[in-house]
This record gives sequence, C-alpha cells and structure tokens, in this order.
Amino acid sequence: MIASLSGTVLAVTKDSAVIDVHGVGYEVRMPGSDLAETRIGQQVTVFTKLNVSQDAIALYGFRTKTAKDLFLSLQKVSGIGPKVALSIVSTLGPTQLLSAVANGDAAALAKAPGLGKKGAQKIILELKGSINLDEIEDSGAVASVRDDGTDQLVEALVSLGWQQRDALSAVRRVLRDQEHEGPVESDEVPALLKITLASMDRGR
Repeated sequence: MIASLSGTVLAVTKDSAVIDVHGVGYEVRMPGSDLAETRIGQQVTVFTKLNVSQDAIALYGFRTKTAKDLFLSLQKVSGIGPKVALSIVSTLGPTQLLSAVANGDAAALAKAPGLGKKGAQKIILELKGSINLDEIEDSGAVASVRDDGTDQLVEALVSLGWQQRDALSAVRRVLRDQEHEGPVESDEVPALLKITLASMDRGR
C-alpha cells in the first residue's frame, strides 16, 4: 500500500502529475484543483491510494488528507468508482462536498461530470450522517471555504471564458500568495481580479 509520496514534480498534465521519489517517477492521478496548484520542480507531498482493477493499476493522489478520505468514502457508495469519486472531489472540493452531503444538496453534487442526479441522491442517502467536517480533520479543508467576494471573483473569471474549476483554484492560490485570510470584501474584488488574471495568463 502506498499511503503517501514526497518528492519533486517532473511533469504535470490535465489529469495527472509525475512525482520523482528518489529516482522513481510515480504517475499520480489528481483532482484538477490540485493539479492547478502543482508546478514542475515543486517539492510536494501527496496522500495516495493505489487502485487495482482487472483493467489497470492506478495511483490517485491528493494534496490534503481530507480530500483523500472523502475520495475513499465516496467509493463506499454502490456504483461509485474511483474515476467518478475523483471527479466529485475535483469539482466540489472537500468543504463544498461535505456541505452538500450534510445539507442534502443533490444539485450541487450532480455538477460533477459522470455522476448525475440519481447518483448524487444515492451519495446523500448512503453517506449523510456518516461524514462531517469534524470527523475528517485537515486544515486544508478550512482554506477552501467560499465567501461572497470569492464567488464574485470566480464568476467574473468564468464570464471571461475560464473553467470554474480553474478559476476557483487560481483565486485560492492568489489569496494564499497575498496572505489574504478572508473573507474577500466587495471593494477588494477589482484589484484581486486583476492579480488573478495576470496569474492565470502567466500559467497558460
């Protein structure tokens, strides 16, 4: 069992990252939000789960233990495999996912590609009451809490043609780089939007 990896990022694609650990490169499938914050040459630690099936052996990785624990919990739901579980974690993020399950918000869960409304309802039915933010302790989950200012930034980026997942990841990265502890006030949005756009343009 490979529970975690610490090493240097050798490559990043839209679906995975290659992490060098003492000369061995591990291809790790990761959520898009994590990949958006991963750079070649960066030293990283990812929490991993090795999945073995008849068709393939795949290593899944997450920048926080919360995300990994949720990924594992989702697969306890009948009909939810690792690909769909990864899609859900990637689309919602830990805090939104926990909130959606706790509040019975099937519409929020159904936004994940490959899930659908029936699958979302099944997740709520089977997991509601069994997972919550207190049970899965990780400071990284707290950092993903959204506020009105953050939503304004994300909506502005989406209106300019960026994917919501990429927009949210970029906003979080900028807030962290700016040492902004939040919440984002409305009068801060224009300046932060300018900084975020510049950051996203550099990453193209």
